Amino acid sequence: MDTLSLAISPCPNDTFAFHALVHGLVPGAPPVSTTFADIDVLNARAADGVDDLVKVSYAALPWLLGRYSLLAAGSALGRGCGPLVLTAGRTDLRGASVVIPGTRTTAYLLFRLWAEKIGVGSVEVLPFDQIMPAVRDGGYDAGLVIHESRFTYPSYGLTAVADLGDWWEGHTGLPIPLGAILARRGLDTAGLSDAVRASVAAAFADRSASAPFVIEHAQEMAPDVVNAHIELYVNDFTLDLGDEGRAAVGELLGRAAAAGLVPALAPGALDTWPPRV
Repeated sequence: MDTLSLAISPCPNDTFAFHALVHGLVPGAPPVSTTFADIDVLNARAADGVDDLVKVSYAALPWLLGRYSLLAAGSALGRGCGPLVLTAGRTDLRGASVVIPGTRTTAYLLFRLWAEKIGVGSVEVLPFDQIMPAVRDGGYDAGLVIHESRFTYPSYGLTAVADLGDWWEGHTGLPIPLGAILARRGLDTAGLSDAVRASVAAAFADRSASAPFVIEHAQEMAPDVVNAHIELYVNDFTLDLGDEGRAAVGELLGRAAAAGLVPALAPGALDTWPPRV
């Protein structure tokens, strides 16, 4: 089989879920060559069609489905795992300067929906691991954070003024859709969904097998933070998006399209194959 290019983040949820696939431990799966990058970079790579398989923000999906198909397995959705809006004590965000992890991230899309009537000031992009130091040091009034930052922000002296996951769940009752795995159109989508699902299942079956690989890419996270990160972002939705997952994605992108923030999805755009059996 031809080697496929795979681009994922170095975050523990991705390295945990994709360990078996990356290391050729999924029977029948094609070999992959792996690139690790920040989510904003991954969204840009997908927009340019660089990779065969790529992790992206669900917020970027409307611009990508002409070139890629959504896989049934590998997504990051959940409850209690939403982006946080952090400040160094400020509570009123009117006119505030805000630093974000990317303009086509789900975090920023949720922020725009949440902050629609607040009237924040400037918005700038930084890699997610630079956001909390920048807010702590006074470079920005507020920061929008994702990933393990929800576990570590108190150590930076920062305060959460909003949990966008709580806001989303309170308004919709649905899990928050964060990241998706896409495959280039023309590839064996069914087979690749099965391969990703098998990789996730292998990670759940033997958590110790992926531990060195996860720690290697975890950017000096403490082991308890790594484990909490995995517990939060890798779950049944990662094995299969399912009806509830598709409903959550449809609700998010439907609301965003109605607000003029993203293009509307075509009917059937969120169909994924094969479904979990």
